[in-house]
This record gives sequence, C-alpha cells and structure tokens, in this order.
Amino acid sequence: MTDPKRADARRNRDQLLAVARESFAEHGTATSLREVARRAGVGIGTLYRHFPTREALLETLLSDRFDTLRQDAVDLAGEQDQRTALLHWISRVAAGAGTYRGLPESVRTALRDHDSRLHDSCDAMRRAGGDLLRAAQRAGTVRADATIEDLLAAATGIAWASENSADPAALTARLLDYLMHGLAIGDR
Repeated sequence: MTDPKRADARRNRDQLLAVARESFAEHGTATSLREVARRAGVGIGTLYRHFPTREALLETLLSDRFDTLRQDAVDLAGEQDQRTALLHWISRVAAGAGTYRGLPESVRTALRDHDSRLHDSCDAMRRAGGDLLRAAQRAGTVRADATIEDLLAAATGIAWASENSADPAALTARLLDYLMHGLAIGDR
C-alpha cells in the first residue's frame, strides 16, 4: 500500500515543477519562488523542502529537459531522413533554450562540473544529438565539419534572437531554416 504522505509529497513536488516550468517560461528564471509556491497551491516551506535553493529547482528542471531531449534524439535516430530528424531535434533544442534565459552562474557552473547530475544529463543529451548529427553526415546530407557544439550554440543563439521578436515562432523557424540550409550539402 502506498504511503499517503509520500504520495502527497510526490504530488506537491510534481506540481511545483509544473508551475515553475510555466513561471520560468513566462517570466524568466528570476521569477518569484513565493509566487511559484502560491500558484502550485503549497507553502513556501514546502517548496524549500523539495528544492532548498533556486538553483536546485532550476537544475531539476534543466536535467529533466536534457533527459527529454536525449530521448527525443534517440527516438529520431530511427528516421529515414537523417537531415530532417536533425532539424526536428535542433528545433526542439532551440524551443527549450529560450525557456531558461537568465540562468544563474551557479547553474552554469554545475553544467561544467563533471560530478553533477546536471552535467551528466547535459552530456547524455549532447552525445545523443551528436549521434544524430553524425548519422546525417554519414548520409551525406550535412556538412562534415559541423559539430554538435556548433549546433547547440546556434540553437541557443536562435532562441536568444527570437526571444523579443514580435513573432518568436516565425523568426525561430526562419533562422532554423537558414541554419539547416547552411549545413546542407548539395542544396545551396
């Protein structure tokens, strides 16, 4: 039988993550944690029991996001058209990159810390995306000199450029199209 207290704590944690994801998307990472707790229907103490710092909350959200992107890359690896699969994946990366603008330095540091859970999730996502890129390169549809770091930097730049656009989705799509045409072999 499931312990009702543990089930309630799990629901609270899941609700906090869902609301934090929405709040950070709407207001950036500096959004009020008190407001996150209020919107989640819990007290600020409950938020801090689950996530002792803003950085801990952000690390959890980012780690979940990186894990999802890793799985997306794995799922797309079976696609027939590797260039299109790469475009779909890098589009998802760009869409997610704009959500977490304003990351605190401590989170960026955790991404560089080889012992952190966040680094492991990011590295697994990067490796899976690299596999997609190499498959497109082996198929002869993407330039051989492109690296996964190039693609991730471009996706982040596209998200940043689109952030304050009147039509962010349209600008993102246009910039991704430019990126993919620049990577393409034979259709320039």
